[in-house]
Amino acid sequence: MALEDTLKKLNELDINDIDFSRVGVWPLAGRVALLIVIAAVLIAGGYYVLISDRYQQLELAANKEQELFTQFERKSFEAANLDAYREQLAEMEDIFGALLKQLPKDTEVPGLLEDIDEYGRGSGLTIKKVQLENEQVGEFYVELPIRIEVEGGYHEFGAFVSGIAGMPRIVTLHDFDIKTSKDSGALLSMVINAKTYRYKDQGEEG
Repeated sequence: MALEDTLKKLNELDINDIDFSRVGVWPLAGRVALLIVIAAVLIAGGYYVLISDRYQQLELAANKEQELFTQFERKSFEAANLDAYREQLAEMEDIFGALLKQLPKDTEVPGLLEDIDEYGRGSGLTIKKVQLENEQVGEFYVELPIRIEVEGGYHEFGAFVSGIAGMPRIVTLHDFDIKTSKDSGALLSMVINAKTYRYKDQGEEG
């Protein structure tokens, strides 16, 4: 019955009648209400100080766990496909070796110039000049410019360019310049800047 009386008094309590300067002589219902308020404040403060901080730490740990799991998945995938990667690497090395063989060595450059001259004459052109110009040293390779001057007709020019493009060595053609020949108005004069490449020796400066 005492608990029921206390709860009844709490329900009948009007907050406007509370005099906080006389807490010591408050009725039992008022003091119980004050204790409940104080307890609620302490619980809320304890949650904010302790539980909230622990929750943030838990959230950080969960994010770290997800990051580690993602790394584990990636590394597991890489490990599972390691053999495939090795096969691809071996294939790339074979392709690289094949391309390397297409680059002329210093001793092969005169032969390359002779091949270009032969392609020109075989296409029915008159060869005016096939001249190796100054090398351009890059970061990983050396560029060998070749100036080509020929005379003939459009069909002969087309056959010559196709022949150069089909050479086993890597040769690129740049800056075509076709004009009427000064020596013969019936012929055309063509100047091409061709380029071939070789790998740079370690001692060469870029």
